This record gives sequence, C-alpha cells and structure tokens, in this order.
Amino acid sequence: MEPDRYTHGHHESVLRSHVWRTADNSAGYLLPELRPGLDLLDVGCGPATLTADLATLVAPGRVVAVDNAPAVLDVARRTLAERGRTAVEVRQADVYDLPFSDDSFDVVHAHQLLQHLADPVAALEELRRVCRPGGVVAARDADYPAMAWYPEDPALERWRALYVAVARSNGAEPGAGRRLLAWARRAGFAEVEPSASVWCHATAEDRAWWGGLWAERITSSAVADQALAAGLADRRDLEELAAAWRRWAASPEGWFAVLHGEVRCRG
Repeated sequence: MEPDRYTHGHHESVLRSHVWRTADNSAGYLLPELRPGLDLLDVGCGPATLTADLATLVAPGRVVAVDNAPAVLDVARRTLAERGRTAVEVRQADVYDLPFSDDSFDVVHAHQLLQHLADPVAALEELRRVCRPGGVVAARDADYPAMAWYPEDPALERWRALYVAVARSNGAEPGAGRRLLAWARRAGFAEVEPSASVWCHATAEDRAWWGGLWAERITSSAVADQALAAGLADRRDLEELAAAWRRWAASPEGWFAVLHGEVRCRG
C-alpha cells in the first residue's frame, strides 16, 4: 500500500489551527472516560496541545504521543515541555503498525486522523489491538461536506469542492465524520457509542482567526501545492478562494460550523 499523504501538511497556517485545540473544545466526548492513573496513547498527536490536556487528566498514568511526521514531533516536545508534561513519551510511529504490544493502553485516542488515511478500518483495527480489555478507543473527525456557513458565497462552495477533490485524490475521506460508526463496526468493535459535536466560529475574533488561516492555507500550504500539482486549480483560482475567506471573515454576520463525528469503541 502506498504511504498515506497528509492533505494539509505542516505549514504554519495548519499548525496555527492545531495548537488551538484543547480537551474542552476537541475531546469533550472522551472526558467522562478519563481518570487519574489511566495509560493513554494519543495517535496523530500533531503539536500535542491536546495531548498535554489529556495527560493532565490521566496523570500519573503513562501517556505516549505518536505521529508519523518527524518535524511535528519537535513541536510536540516543545509544547509538552512548556506545559510541564515532560513525562509524556513522544515517538514517531505508523498508525498501521504501532510499536506497542497487545493490550498496552487503557485509552487510545485519535483526533482528526482517520479522515487522512487510505485505510481507516485497518487503522482502527490496530488501535483496537493496543487497547486493553475494558478500555476505550476514541476517534473524532470533521465532516467537510457537512460544514455550514453564512453569508453564502459561491467561492466558498468552490473552496469546499476543491478541498474534497484534493483529499480524495490522496485516497483520503473528507466526509469521515459520518463514517466513523461504520468504520468502527467494520474494525470489529463489539460496542460503539457514536456522537457528534461542532466548532462554531462566529465572533469577530474567531472569524479573523479561522478565515485568516484558511485564506493562507489555500494559497500556501500543502493543500495549495497538491491542488496545483494535480491540475485541480491554478494560482488565480486559489487567490479567489483566499479572497472569499477574507470576505467571510470581514462580515459582521459571518458564522461557520464544523461538524464532527465521534466514536467511543470497546471490545
């Protein structure tokens, strides 16, 4: 199987959104499962802001953060050091072949990971392998086709269509949120508890942040590079999409909701 290609890459505009994530805004569905002393694996940890929060909640349990991108692991280590979570182990690892024995962790967590994989079911099978009996595998992913915004703008619809095309050209699934339940069942879990939640960006500050990072991402990140390389857009197209994001951010009526699917899996 060809290696998975991360649609977003690790441009600063991407990491700017990742470091915003916290346990409260990105893992609320998992929080009732957490208690001191549990061993936790965070797969696809990125810059590890979310890992740091989870580590606080399960301390003094063992916490391991893994990602397949060496460059972002340096960011993760800095984040954890700044948060005083130096006991967290940070490792490079392949989600399809994790370097841990069976039944190693009480909680296995993956945030915004499965949408970028060519074989999310195989990944879930591997997460299930390293989770102890009675433990939980938790996954949360956005659903791009279900995202909603106002004011309506045909250029933002073109942005979504382009993103979906780029992601699927990589063998990924941008509609992952709605598929998590099906994928978890196919991975063999005996019990799957599905849920959903949203990020909502509607204040002036949130609009400036969300619209600004996407205006930059669609012209400067790996998404832009891949769109150009695949012939799905030209530079003028990307600049028009960036302008649409800036228009949205400047509107006092601007509202954007990111729908996420979630699953807590056992057995």
